Amino acid sequence: MSGNQALNVNAGIGGSPPIAITVRGSDWYFTVCAVMFAATLIFMGLSFTKPRTHRLFHYITAAITLTAAIAYFSMGSNLGQTGIPVEFIRNNPKVGGSVGGDREIFYVRYIDWFVTTPLLLLDLLLTAGLPWPTILITILMDEFMIVTGLVGALVSSDYKWGYYVFGCVSFLFVIYILTFVARKHANALGSDVSRTYNICGVLTIFIWFLYPIAWGLAEGGNVIAPDSEAVFYGILDLIAKPVFGALLLWGHRNIDPAQLGLHIHDYDEMPNAYGVREKSNGHHTNGLTGDANGTTTTTNTV
Repeated sequence: MSGNQALNVNAGIGGSPPIAITVRGSDWYFTVCAVMFAATLIFMGLSFTKPRTHRLFHYITAAITLTAAIAYFSMGSNLGQTGIPVEFIRNNPKVGGSVGGDREIFYVRYIDWFVTTPLLLLDLLLTAGLPWPTILITILMDEFMIVTGLVGALVSSDYKWGYYVFGCVSFLFVIYILTFVARKHANALGSDVSRTYNICGVLTIFIWFLYPIAWGLAEGGNVIAPDSEAVFYGILDLIAKPVFGALLLWGHRNIDPAQLGLHIHDYDEMPNAYGVREKSNGHHTNGLTGDANGTTTTTNTV
């Protein structure tokens, strides 16, 4: 047998809900998987053009696209999903017709986002030189956003919209940090940092605002078919991950991590780089320089 047989091979897994992707949707998921994996190889390859102490953003960005590639392989294989009864019965036969039924929900998508969205934020917030407490609370609110989105998608009653609201509130906090706090930090670190952050930050904010709309049309409202859902989320993820990553790494080509407060030492540097030394106050240090949180701080923090 030729062609994509994933739906036939994995038939019955997840309960075989009637509102599910077709072969075209599966093909699209595999296409996105290939792009994500190719981007991973490119980002890792580019890392070898830099000293080991300057590869942090390459590694983070490659981890994002590799995680997404695995998730999209799973969705293309029709794995990592389960059927959930739809709340809204539509006239469109592609979303159940007049009889409704179960809709295919890819929980593996949320596992992807649970891993990759904090890494995306880490890319941005480290670029802006934010202090660690602000980075941590922003990532925590992001995790709340993803978890509430998943729980809402798995709920068949109108209580799903309560989780949607919780997720949107968490999302707005993240947007506040990116729009106001992080931007001010980035602007204080020089034109290269400011330009890179503003380009990648604006792209991220714009794309991320479209995800709640996609959720409302797909898992939430059962308005668009699973194949259309695949295209919608796939385009968003391609822009939010490989395109974002390419822009970020291009912007970082002339930025020294030390400029961002990231003082990273390698084993072949000065012998006492990792040695325990006495500071003037009598406390020990591990040989890393910079302030206690490892990033540059300003007074305008959360």
